Amino acid sequence: MYKTPGTEWVPTFSFLFFISVSCYGAESEDIKCCNTCEDVREAYRRRGWAFKNPDTIEQCRREGFSQKMQEQKNEGCQVYGFLEVNKVAGNFHFAPGKSFQQSHVHVHDLQSFGLDNVRTRWKPWRINMTHYIQHLSFGEDYPGIVNPLDHTNVTAPQASMMFQYFVKVVPTVYMKVDGEVLRTNQFSVTRHEKVANGLLGDQGLPGVFVLYELSTSHPEEN
Repeated sequence: MYKTPGTEWVPTFSFLFFISVSCYGAESEDIKCCNTCEDVREAYRRRGWAFKNPDTIEQCRREGFSQKMQEQKNEGCQVYGFLEVNKVAGNFHFAPGKSFQQSHVHVHDLQSFGLDNVRTRWKPWRINMTHYIQHLSFGEDYPGIVNPLDHTNVTAPQASMMFQYFVKVVPTVYMKVDGEVLRTNQFSVTRHEKVANGLLGDQGLPGVFVLYELSTSHPEEN
């Protein structure tokens, strides 16, 4: 309440409204409303639905999702770091789109990469997977070791290419002159490439995939 000189007390009220925003049919027990574009995308992912033209989604229009995608279309990225993996066959990859599980299969949502321009024209996604591998090794280096993927520069001949590097990892024991033993790995590699036409992984995904398996032999280097 408030009061000015010479007047009576006047009651004031404050209201707080909670508005449930539509998930465009993708609501669930966990997600009952979608306040942001990302909320809608997450709801669609959990349903296993294709997230097509974001310009038909009010939250995405409000946040300028299409414009942001257009601004980022010519950008690249630099990735570096270390991975600890079990001594079993596996893979790691660099691919566009947010990953999720669908029917126990690891897939990537690429629908948002279909934007041609901000006027809602929709074309199949065309992703440039040109890449440069500065260094890749499995374990510590030793003098004279050859890491065959170092300084690999690949220009994608077409859009939406899938590059697969099949790596055979060979455990190696290196004996230093002072008698110290270094246990590390060498590897050989074969590259395959193809155009990936599957939207959600049924025909492959555009990206760079390193698929590795371990050899049972243990050569020694001196």
